[in-house]
Parts: sequence; structure tokens; C-alpha cells
Amino acid sequence: MLTEAGLPVDRLTQSTAPRPGVGIVHLGLGAFYRAFGAIYVAEAMAVSGGDWGIVGVSLKNPATRDALAPQGWAYTSVTLADSGESAQIINVLETVLVAPENPIAVLNVMADPGVRVVSLTVTEKGYCHNPATGALNLDHPDIAHDLLHELPLSAPGFLVRALARRRAAGVPPFTVLSCDNLPENGPLVRHIVLELARLIDPSLAQWIATNGQFPATMVDRITPATTPVDIARVTAMTGHYDAAPVLHEPFRQWAVEDKFVDDMRPDFAAVGVEMVDDVTQFEHMKLRMLNGSHSALAYLGYLAGHETISDTMADPAFATYARQLWAEIMPAVRAPNGLDLQDYADALADRYANPMIRHRTWQIAMDGSQKLPQRLLGTLEAKLATQNPAPALCLAVAAWMYYVGGVDEAGQPIEVQDPLALKLRAISDAAGTPADKVAGLLALSEIFPPELARKLKAPVTEAAQLLWTRGARQATLQVVS
Repeated sequence: MLTEAGLPVDRLTQSTAPRPGVGIVHLGLGAFYRAFGAIYVAEAMAVSGGDWGIVGVSLKNPATRDALAPQGWAYTSVTLADSGESAQIINVLETVLVAPENPIAVLNVMADPGVRVVSLTVTEKGYCHNPATGALNLDHPDIAHDLLHELPLSAPGFLVRALARRRAAGVPPFTVLSCDNLPENGPLVRHIVLELARLIDPSLAQWIATNGQFPATMVDRITPATTPVDIARVTAMTGHYDAAPVLHEPFRQWAVEDKFVDDMRPDFAAVGVEMVDDVTQFEHMKLRMLNGSHSALAYLGYLAGHETISDTMADPAFATYARQLWAEIMPAVRAPNGLDLQDYADALADRYANPMIRHRTWQIAMDGSQKLPQRLLGTLEAKLATQNPAPALCLAVAAWMYYVGGVDEAGQPIEVQDPLALKLRAISDAAGTPADKVAGLLALSEIFPPELARKLKAPVTEAAQLLWTRGARQATLQVVS
């Protein structure tokens, strides 16, 4: 067999070992889950057994299914360390379904009594909610469809319709396990599911509320998007062609609230998952210190012409800015027991600087309207409540505002990927000055709560004027001086 690059190698194939039964359905089967949650599940079965095979579901397109099907759903996991790369084959997937092609098949497997956990990585926008309030967005076209049709389009719609089938069949609900970077992701998805269920059938909502479980989680592993160059490199490294390998840093951390229906779950604790009573402190630490700084560096780094986070951190101006940013964030974070926030910040600096991790600033910058409330605005709200200045955080918000204008510092177009991209661009284009752009974007109540917007107007306007006149790199130097 020849690869696309003309290399004479065989295609990766599934292991011939006996297969476990299916116990998990995962909605939104992307690179992150395959590099993180799926590996934990495979390791837990290797240690403690159990039928926890995974059925993946692609909610939008067949690309992942089409890549994995010819290799029997096996794929390569590549760890990118400073010392070099190492690879292992992951055989935990049983099949991948494409929801738009066959929604009935997805509902059938979710309703199967053997499935005890449905996990999700659908990104912030996949929950079809208002990021500023957490409420279900009833104007979202997928939600409007799902209210009227039994074959859903959205992740919340699949959860509700599958739970309805289980209730009708006298089967206990599955545990809903969100693995997305959202504050209180378990309670959030519970609220969204119950709100949608209540609109469809109030008695269904009551059944879910009484019997269901929605544990909160904190997930952490940097997983850059896989490129054709990566695929060729993995082929050369392993001697077999894999159309869908995943690449990731060595570090990983998963904290999970230990609340599962009938206590049915893989033996996560045996493989290093922190099973805890409350993940709030883990979650706030990660969302504010890692995700917040990741977004800040993505916007500023992109504007300054840096392709990746490691490139950005190699620039002394941005490395110093990151330290200033963490210094502003840490007073708004309560450290989990046994963790030192300065040590955590130092570890983040090392992880970001890893040149093996080619995590593109453009990729991290996607969907900023959905990410800002969780990653930056919560921290800013806490800082402003104590009347402490936060110039590095405000510069990050201003950088997002510059970025969504769709033109970089060199006058080149930016391909802004965001559910509100057209609205954001229109607001930016209609505003003549940086101050006008700030005022127009702060008026978006779906992103900025009005009271917070009022408090942010002066400091973000000051940051924006600095950014528009001096550029991203010089602005960061002035903020940290």
C-alpha cells in the first residue's frame, strides 16, 4: 500500500484481541477526546476490566469516521516531549457514527441499556446556550428544530431524546459527562438538558432531575490539530499509515466529580484520574490560568505574526506578558489542596514553550465569543470587584476585539471562526475609533453582562487605544513595564 506521500507501508489495523462491550457513547469525537478521555478509558479497562468500549459520534461531518473506518477504528497516540516523540496504538473505539447521516442509529445506541455513560466534547458553542447567562438559546436553529422533531440535530437534543427513550423502556438514565472547558460544566449541561426536556415533556424533565447524574469535570492536555505533515511524520516513525493520529503533550490531568448513575463508570482512579467531591477549584484554576492565558496569547500572538503558542512564548515580550497575566489572575483563583499556583504557572510556561507542540494561535482563537466569558471575563469580574487593576487582562480583551475586526496589523485578512463572526465584524467596521469599537462590542449582552461591560469600558478602551496605536508586541511591553 502507498500513502498519499508515496511511502510503501501498510495501513494501521485494529488489534485482534477480544473486544469489550460498549459502555460509553461520546458525542463530538475530535482529536482532544481521542488524545485524552479515550486513552484513560483504555487504560482503566487494561487495569480493571469492564465493558467500556466507546462508540464515537460525529455531530457535523463524516471526516473522522471516514479516516478511522479503514483501520478498524484504531489510531495512533503520539506524545510530544522535549526529549522526543513516542507512539502507542489506541484500540478502544468500537465504531463511529455520523449523526446527520443516521440520527436513529445514534439514539438507538445511546438508549442501549449497556451504555452507562455519554460523554461530550462539543466545544462551548455545541451546548447551544447563552455564554453570558448559561441559559439555553431558544433562538438557536438547532434547538428550534429539536423542539419540534424527535430526530435531533444538537448535542442537547440527542441527550434529551435518548433519555426519553430510556425512560419509555424502563432503563436507568446514562451519566452525562461533559469534558469541555466550561465553568461548572456538569451543572451547566444539566440545566440545559432539563430546560430543553421541560419544554418537550415536563414529566421527562422531572425523571431526569430525579434519576440522572451530571458530574462536573476539569480536563487538561494540550492537543494541537493534526496536519498532513504530522501524518507523514507518524508514518515514518511507526512504519504504518494512520489517517487520523493524535498528537499531544506529555502532561495530562483529569479531575472528575464522583457522581455516576448507580456508581457505574470505568476504574478511572486506578489510572490517575482525580475522583473528587468538588472540582470547582480545579476548574477555576485551569479555566482562568491555562485557558485564559492561552486565549490571551493566541490573540496577541496572532496579531504580532506568531503562528504558534511556542513561537509566541519564544518572544521575550510575550513570555514576560504571560507572567504578568498570571500574576493578575492568581489572586482570583483558590488553589486546590496541595497545589501551589506559582508552581502551576511555572509549569504552564514550560508547557507553552515546548517547541514540539505546534498549537496554532489561529486554532485557539476560534469561537472567542463563546470562550471569553469563561476564560477571561469571570476573572476580570473578580478583579474589578476588589478594585484591583488588571491591565494585562484588559489588553487580552482588547486583542480579541482587534482580532474579530478581521484584519491583522499588517493589513492582511483574518479568517475569523466564530458563531457571531458576521455580527462582530459589522460592529467593528461601523466603528470609527478604537473607543467606538470597544463600546460597540461591549454592548453585546450575549457576551458581556451589562454591569461588567460598564466597568470594563474605561480600562479596555485604554488598552485598545494602546493596541491600535502601538501594535500587539509594543502594547505588551508597555503593560509589563
